[in-house]
Amino acid sequence: MNKTLPKFLKRSLFALGVMGSLLSAENSFAQKKKKKDKDAPAPTAPAKASNGPSTGPKPYNEVITAKAKTKDGLFKVHQIDEKYFYEIPDSLFGRDMLMVVRIAKTADGIGYGGENTNNLMVRWDKNGDDILLKVVSVNNYAADSLPISLAVKASNLEPILQKFSMKSRATDSTGVVIEATDLFNKDNQALGLQRNRRTQYKVSRLDTDRSYIEHINSYPINIEARYVLTYAASEPPSNSATGLITLELNASMILLPKVPMQQRLADRRVGWFARSYVDYGSDAQKASSRRYLDRWRLEVKPEDMEKFKRGELVEPVKPILFYIDPATPKQWIPYLIAGVEDWQAAFEEAGFKNAILAKEAPTAEEDPTWSAEDARFSVIRYFASDIQNAYGPHVSDPRSGEILESHIGWYHNVMNLLRNWFFIQTAAINPDARGVNFTDETMGRLIRFVSSHEVGHTLGLPHNFASSVAYPVEKLRDAAFTQEFGTAPSIMDYARFNYIAQPGDEGVSLMPNVGPYDKYAVAWGYRPIPEAKTPEAEQATLNQWILDKKGDPVYRYGRQGNSYDPTAQSEDLGDNAVKASEYGIANLKRILPNLKEWTAEDTKPFKDYADLEEMYGQVITQFNRYMGHVRTNVGGVEEVYKSSGEDAVVYTHTSKEVQKTAVDFLNKQLFATPTWMMDEDIIARIGDFGALERIRAIQVTSLNGVLDWGRLGRVIENEALNGNEAYKMTELFDDLRKGIWTELASGKTIDVHRRALQRAHIERLETLLTESPAQVPSQFRQFVGPQINASQSDIRPMARGELKTLQTQIKAAIGRSSDRMTKLHLEDALARVDKILSEESGK
Repeated sequence: MNKTLPKFLKRSLFALGVMGSLLSAENSFAQKKKKKDKDAPAPTAPAKASNGPSTGPKPYNEVITAKAKTKDGLFKVHQIDEKYFYEIPDSLFGRDMLMVVRIAKTADGIGYGGENTNNLMVRWDKNGDDILLKVVSVNNYAADSLPISLAVKASNLEPILQKFSMKSRATDSTGVVIEATDLFNKDNQALGLQRNRRTQYKVSRLDTDRSYIEHINSYPINIEARYVLTYAASEPPSNSATGLITLELNASMILLPKVPMQQRLADRRVGWFARSYVDYGSDAQKASSRRYLDRWRLEVKPEDMEKFKRGELVEPVKPILFYIDPATPKQWIPYLIAGVEDWQAAFEEAGFKNAILAKEAPTAEEDPTWSAEDARFSVIRYFASDIQNAYGPHVSDPRSGEILESHIGWYHNVMNLLRNWFFIQTAAINPDARGVNFTDETMGRLIRFVSSHEVGHTLGLPHNFASSVAYPVEKLRDAAFTQEFGTAPSIMDYARFNYIAQPGDEGVSLMPNVGPYDKYAVAWGYRPIPEAKTPEAEQATLNQWILDKKGDPVYRYGRQGNSYDPTAQSEDLGDNAVKASEYGIANLKRILPNLKEWTAEDTKPFKDYADLEEMYGQVITQFNRYMGHVRTNVGGVEEVYKSSGEDAVVYTHTSKEVQKTAVDFLNKQLFATPTWMMDEDIIARIGDFGALERIRAIQVTSLNGVLDWGRLGRVIENEALNGNEAYKMTELFDDLRKGIWTELASGKTIDVHRRALQRAHIERLETLLTESPAQVPSQFRQFVGPQINASQSDIRPMARGELKTLQTQIKAAIGRSSDRMTKLHLEDALARVDKILSEESGK
């Protein structure tokens, strides 16, 4: 026997060896006996073990015994001791259902209670005496009436999530009984810990001895299963000594409508969360993608249709209703409710009144069956978390886009994020923001603002990053204008708070509200078109609604993620980034000298400088945002979606004048050292090192961002397309060099910040000369667009030419400098340039 085998395996092999010896002996004895007694009768078959394989369905009362605790609903759910049985009516086989899996309770470091982990469309099916739970995909489609539907089905075999043996037939023979226990307390990845977390925490197995079902409840259209799973993991995120991860999960199985809601087809000119499938049955001579909106089912009551057609507001058949999590601190509940109901005005544009409501969740006494995990209910969940965020997802019917429910995630520490933004962006003009603990009224208003934004996502609206540039900068200093229109046409932009307003602009609004774009988008997506009986029949009307707003920047949609469009940026305000940023910097210069006073709290017996440090960091961060807003104009390309029928361009290069102004701004505000941020009175209280590094990091990030491969590619293409009307690469490099190396011509002393910046400039030129941009894998190129071929572009000759120019200018400047450190720096810079050019030419 192999001595390296584990003990339990040695014992098993030993037992098998003994058994083999006995069998051999028995066989030998039988042969001898056969010779003696050839007429001995054949042995009878052994009796079948009571726990052996099932012979088929049993009588109902043998499976569902008197011990069963039964809950009626979508299915009857029977509990017998620790086992759970589903009694599935025949009428529900083949029906589409949605399985929504959420975390109910979790270990520290693994998500948060209420977090959605998986959505699956499933169907129950029969295969003889086996019941199959299949996962259904709608990624490929063709109508059943078309011959090609056979090919689509043959190419999209549905995976089987679980197979069950039929334990019995229902008492009236119109259904079947299965045991569902193993669906939830065995390792079913789709209903358990996600694959990425299994990998991250090095999960080896599910520990079934520590996993169990808490309960399974049945409701009229859904089944709710609550279960606890424990995994063995070598690197759990918390309680590492145990080597275990325990989660409590909730799986909601919701019956989808037998007849899906009519789709509304998407249009890129209006921002909307949409889903798609490949339609093999379309008239197009290719497999075309069909995109349709995610939206709630808001329908006009039949008795109100004539009122609706006359233009009167009507109540929908079923309004959108949000419950407020019972865990929410009481003082914030009214503001969360207000944030939901701010959207009433938008739905009025769609023809509905009282279309969206919010209220507190019922108490256990009022409704003992109510659960926040129940997928019938939309809830604003309050998480005890230090994450500074909130999010607004939704769950929708993949066949039609009908939104079924939403669980907005509200993290406790989002209040800290709101405090920081409001303080840094408005404290220069707003006494309510001058402190680290806001009044409940001030914080409540900020909570309402974020609540409205997240609710917008649950209605189907994505971020609209083009909204914030619709209003002229000077209008954002106008009290009458901002009180009427807010600070941006859409609350779905990341247009935070009014950093443009200056002291003396009394009464100016400080934040956006549900604005004109939001009302237009909701009307476009939700307003019924009674005469249109198909999605295609709606398109002419929907197109006309868009054309009615053509050319008005208030109603423009700009997608998130287009990093080269200066008119679709995050965190910006106004139609001129340079002017807006100059106003913002003026306010930061007013705030900085007051930081010590405004972050102090006299009520505490001891207070350190943590708040001062945090808010000083916020000043640096906000300044960096302004640099980014301006930088995006260099090599910028504006994207405005158009229909081919409009005969208008989609992409427009930023003008030469705007680009030159942007570089001039960076030279003056950033590359000429912003010494005003080096407040010694603050720095001496918050750290022993790092002040210089903060400034250097911003300067280098912006410099490298201007000389980014993709940005330079756009500059080159602009010149190729527009000639002398374009801001050429030669002009860009000249303007940067003149701003970064100003001291070369004058012989002035070069300070420590500028020395670091100049070295960074040399290093970036070396990168452009000798390296290439990182290649994006082919499967991801659709998300990042075309990539420039550096070795065949004008970038390398330009970088070499710049280094040679610097070589000449630095050499001439060394003798003009009388400052020792400046001279040493220039000698070092020259040596660096010489080395780069020498090594590059020697290749």
